[in-house]
Amino acid sequence: MTRTDFVIATAAILFVAFCLGWFAHWLVHRFTRVSSADMGELERMAQELHDAEETRDRAITYMQQREAELSNQLHQTEAELAAAMEGLRDARREAEELRMRLERLDAG
Repeated sequence: MTRTDFVIATAAILFVAFCLGWFAHWLVHRFTRVSSADMGELERMAQELHDAEETRDRAITYMQQREAELSNQLHQTEAELAAAMEGLRDARREAEELRMRLERLDAG
């Protein structure tokens, strides 16, 4: 094989390799290309996701406000219950004192 034959064979091999690489690139690009319909679908899904996140955030805020309201109402009810129990305790003590006075009057 002469030097000229070697250069021509090398050039042919490099040309074939270039053509195969270009063809492989074209195939990959052809099969991985995103169509405009797919882009529209992706945009619609992104918008739905954004709307769902906003709804979730509003629901969390509402639940936190509602929890604060209910907690406040619970504390008020507990305070009222404690006051009512104290009043009942005082009324029982007074009733017991009156009963004891009546028993002393009846005995005496």
